[in-house]
Amino acid sequence: MGAAYGTSQAGIGLCRGATKNPSITIKGVIPVAMAGVRGIYGLVLSIIILASISSAGKEYTEFSGSLHLCAGICCGAAQFASGITVGVIGESSTQAIVTRPRLFAPAVLILIFSEALALYGLISGMILVQSG
Repeated sequence: MGAAYGTSQAGIGLCRGATKNPSITIKGVIPVAMAGVRGIYGLVLSIIILASISSAGKEYTEFSGSLHLCAGICCGAAQFASGITVGVIGESSTQAIVTRPRLFAPAVLILIFSEALALYGLISGMILVQSG
């Protein structure tokens, strides 16, 4: 959901900015691409969880199930929050870059920090899966 929201909001900002200044199109694609990565993080964690479930010779306990549920919630919540952040920042920064091109570097820096939120969720989920 975070990837979808972030992509849609950043896409709206791209369309609005590109109609005012077509040279901004490539710069405006960066938030759209960054928002789409959130879905991949969830897929990566789901593959890791699936691999730990199907380990041969290992009984699947309630504790392991709880850890996997918490890992999914942790990763999903972080991806959702990060997706919203990227969408809002992507839309507003693309609009701002149209009028002030010097804001491009600070906007990308803020997007990188929001990407870190998503990575923290993925890493936390991976730690939870490995501790079971």
